[in-house]
Amino acid sequence: MGVNNGLTPLKEETPETSTDKSSFHQYRQLNYYLSLLCFLLTIITLLQTLCLVQITLMTQSQSTLQENKLRDLTNSLEKLNKSHQLLFTQYPALNQYCPVSNSTTGERECKTCLGGWMPQGEKCFLFSQDRADWISSQYHCMSLGGVVATIRTEEEQVFLFQTAQSLSHGDSYWLGLRSSSGDGSWQWSDGSLLEEGAQTSCKTEGKELCGRLTPGDNYRKSWFTSRCSSQMRRICERRKVSLQ
Repeated sequence: MGVNNGLTPLKEETPETSTDKSSFHQYRQLNYYLSLLCFLLTIITLLQTLCLVQITLMTQSQSTLQENKLRDLTNSLEKLNKSHQLLFTQYPALNQYCPVSNSTTGERECKTCLGGWMPQGEKCFLFSQDRADWISSQYHCMSLGGVVATIRTEEEQVFLFQTAQSLSHGDSYWLGLRSSSGDGSWQWSDGSLLEEGAQTSCKTEGKELCGRLTPGDNYRKSWFTSRCSSQMRRICERRKVSLQ
């Protein structure tokens, strides 16, 4: 029989297996990557927040700038409107060139010729309905800022001839032509002489002193002469107003 000395035999320790070590390593590696991912997400969230804050500040800044610009433009518009109203109050004659075209908005439409005047080239022409002698017609045209019409180009001649045809119903109109002396020479109402060769279209009917336009069949043969004391309609002219 064996002798029992009262000691319990010790159980031999079992060393860790390679599988346990591999699992532990994978766990630590996974934990590391998860921590890194959380850190990166936190950084991304912070960056997004910073971007949003910056965008918000920029938007507010741009909005403030736009509001300031709008306020400045509104103030400038009000000043312009006041100046505009003051200008028409101080110079009522402007209403003739820029009449109100929309009574609701007060919008005006500016033209280069006064109401009733017809534009042609660089001039405006007015065909009268009443009749007067040549001198009275000249004074009347001068009171309107012009003179009795002078004809410098063929385009003006055609325009005046055709307009007179449509308005006069056979009546004649004074032109700005007047005999300067007894030698048969003619001058315009502005003092300039009638060009040589153009006088052939001014037919004489005896001792006549002033020129008239009588529309007929040929615009080249529409100038005649009459006594300056005769009562006729008139054509006034004045320069166009520049809107620039």
